[in-house]
Amino acid sequence: MIKIRTKFLGVIAGAILSQSAFAEVNFAGKTIEWTIPFSETGGSAKWANFFAPLLSDALPGNPTVVVKFMPGAGSTKGANWFQRQKHTDGTVMFGSSGSTQFPYLLGDPRVKYEYSDWVPVMASGTGGVAYLNAEAGAKFDGSANNLKGMKFVYGNQGATRLDLVPAMAWDMLGLDVKHVMGIKGRGDGRKMFESGEANIDYQTSAGYLKGSKKFVDDGKAVAMMTWGALDDKGDIVRDPTFPDIPTFKEVCEKTDGCDTSSKQFRVWKAFFVSGFPVQKLAFLPAGTPKEVSDTYAAAFEKIRSRPDFEKLAAKRLGKYPMFVGAESQDALKTATTLDFNAKAYATHYLKERFGVTLRK
Repeated sequence: MIKIRTKFLGVIAGAILSQSAFAEVNFAGKTIEWTIPFSETGGSAKWANFFAPLLSDALPGNPTVVVKFMPGAGSTKGANWFQRQKHTDGTVMFGSSGSTQFPYLLGDPRVKYEYSDWVPVMASGTGGVAYLNAEAGAKFDGSANNLKGMKFVYGNQGATRLDLVPAMAWDMLGLDVKHVMGIKGRGDGRKMFESGEANIDYQTSAGYLKGSKKFVDDGKAVAMMTWGALDDKGDIVRDPTFPDIPTFKEVCEKTDGCDTSSKQFRVWKAFFVSGFPVQKLAFLPAGTPKEVSDTYAAAFEKIRSRPDFEKLAAKRLGKYPMFVGAESQDALKTATTLDFNAKAYATHYLKERFGVTLRK
């Protein structure tokens, strides 16, 4: 589990950093490009667009922070590009997500990047909400029993991406889901749902709050479940952003043939832990001097310490922890660590379910 410092200690750390790093680094007149390896319609876009103006205000010199998008190959295109970047003046940033972490963890041959080369300065958790169209939602009673036998279509970013979490969950529930592969981001999956091309979908919390929730509120969709959140003991509990929606664990417990004590569920949970409690990370390139990374860490600490931050974040991103500076190093370790047995099981699952063969 990630050790979260108290807010009081965080404020002190931020004050110390701001006195040293801010005095040495100034971004006045500069433009910072924050690259997101997905389309502009997904949760990562909303995450970066939320933080960009706050970061501009918090960094010394108040630079312009521009969010750029480089979708492709389920985010490995953008991550491979970032791997080739070297520090120049602190104006290059990158935003990673679970769909970038999973190919790395699974040994996807398209991965040419190494997380340990990058310099993390901020990380944050998120959740996810799965939902059904109105027809299927009318049959949902808290279990998936009445959904068995129905035909579902889902827009999938790629078998080794974060979509592995819903894919495994729906299979454990016994749902017949056809995966349309290769969409460029979860926002594109939402568009498929909105147009009627798909009848089951999931979005990370930011994407759900910004787009999909309106469909649910209007009665055009029904929230099925969240992936949940972790308590201090590492147990799955209800997502604090969506306390009224049951977790996948709860739905599984009520569904015939779905067993939360099974190996499949333990593997699912391992990927959930790697992909959601620390889902999004902000990085600087390899070779970034400590005074620059400290400046960024101090800026993000300044953002976290704003009296209105929790309220702003809850509305746009959900109620999840934010990790800054040294905390983000611990968060990165959690996000890029996977039990060998879980990886072996997932490798077999991907080959059998999607015909994907990964290097050992």
